[in-house]
Amino acid sequence: MMENLWSKTNILHKVKMGKKVEKSFSKDRHLSSAAHHDDENSNKTPEPHKCTGSFEKDFTELCKQNAMSAIPNVLLRQKSLTEPIELPPKTYTTKPIFEYLKPSVQVEMDNPDKFDTVTEVYVRGWKIDATMMEIFRQCWLTLDRLHTINLWNTGLTESTLHTLATFLPQCLNLVNVVLDGNTVKEENWSELLGLESLIQHLSLRHCKITDKGAEKIGKALGHAKWCNTKLITLNLSGNLIGDVGAQALAEGLRMNRTLLSLTLMSNNIGDKGSEKLAETLSRFPLTHEEIVERRKLLSDRSSPERKSPTPSRRGESKDRPGSVRSTSTIEKTKGTKPSAKKKDIKEKDAKEGTKTVKKDKEGDGRGSKSKGSVVLKAALKVITSATIADATKSVTAKKDKKPGKGRPVPTDSEDADLMNSDGSDQLSALLENGEFMDGQYWIAGNRVLVNLNLARNNIGEEGLAAILKAIQYQTTLALANENKPGANGLLRLQLHKNNFSFDCEAYRKLTDLMASKDPMAKYSISPDISK
Repeated sequence: MMENLWSKTNILHKVKMGKKVEKSFSKDRHLSSAAHHDDENSNKTPEPHKCTGSFEKDFTELCKQNAMSAIPNVLLRQKSLTEPIELPPKTYTTKPIFEYLKPSVQVEMDNPDKFDTVTEVYVRGWKIDATMMEIFRQCWLTLDRLHTINLWNTGLTESTLHTLATFLPQCLNLVNVVLDGNTVKEENWSELLGLESLIQHLSLRHCKITDKGAEKIGKALGHAKWCNTKLITLNLSGNLIGDVGAQALAEGLRMNRTLLSLTLMSNNIGDKGSEKLAETLSRFPLTHEEIVERRKLLSDRSSPERKSPTPSRRGESKDRPGSVRSTSTIEKTKGTKPSAKKKDIKEKDAKEGTKTVKKDKEGDGRGSKSKGSVVLKAALKVITSATIADATKSVTAKKDKKPGKGRPVPTDSEDADLMNSDGSDQLSALLENGEFMDGQYWIAGNRVLVNLNLARNNIGEEGLAAILKAIQYQTTLALANENKPGANGLLRLQLHKNNFSFDCEAYRKLTDLMASKDPMAKYSISPDISK
């Protein structure tokens, strides 16, 4: 009896122990599955952040996504001292001094409470690497009101500058770019002025730009085949630009008719560089490449009309009977000569065809002669006449006889005026009026530039004399074209702190000429301010 009880208790004990083991196994399985699920979640890459247009939120999220240890703060930029200062608050908090030295991104906004209204971004004194530049790219593309960026002393390199120049054209309202204090060894600053550039005001002060970088910038400003039509002001103060770089910039200004202000203060420009700049401002002969491009522009302007089919009485005359047409084609196929009667019929038909063409065109409201037909007839006369001068005389004679009817082909001297009246060609310097002298074609120089700062350079009396001649030429040209709207040349010129005396005759004459032009005459170049 006792043995049976003992056996039963053993069986019950084993059953209980088995249940406990099963419970422990189930707990271990649950824990292992949860740990495995956590590992899978940790191995998954987070979804990339999509910028919403709120600069502070987007910038912070992108920095976290790139696992940055220290994320710069986005702060509202302090107001300048010229604005009225608010009264100091009654309560205030203090911060450690190093808080003000930490990297930060300062912004200006239309609405101080909304970070989607950022208009200006300022980064000062900390390095922008490739990762940070990519973050800025993603953020700035969503800011519709952003028009100014200022990256002062941010350690830009060739790659980061290339990235910046690549995405800036995608910021449609971004027109002001300040990159002062950045030294790039490769000097690829010209990438900022590419074909798609929208920059209007560019400042590259104290960037240690040499003649190498100035040559690239000069080519980006303009050449015979292309010129920049967006940039308005360019500041290259405090660099290492010499005569070679100044000559390259002058070459760019030959064809550029958009730049209004050029600042070259505190460089190493001497007499040769200033003489080249003076030549660009007065007048200069076109090179062979520029002559070729000028001819291409003139031919392209009339090419749509020249490429149009010649006026045919068969196509234009709707009243002409078809029987005459068929007889002429049969005669051509047979190779027989038409008789005298048929010749008379053809001549009558030709006269009737031209009359019907005139009647059809008189029905329109554009006059008796269309623009295309007049140009084609004039072009044929140019080809068949003995000289181009005779053909132009005949065209101008027709113009005097029938004013207001149609538009005759202009002569070579009138072509530039018509080109300038068109919106597409008004900035092309190659289409300006000129004259032949000594076997070369000379045109007027750049008269669009209104501000030139050459202070604190190495310009001597020779360079000063060349600049004086250029200003005298511009003044004479402006007086001759007083009744015609157009550019009048330099209005402000700064030449103080150079290698010439203020008592020299050239400087006194130049001061008198500029005094009547300078809108800020009391701040103009003068011995008192220059010393």
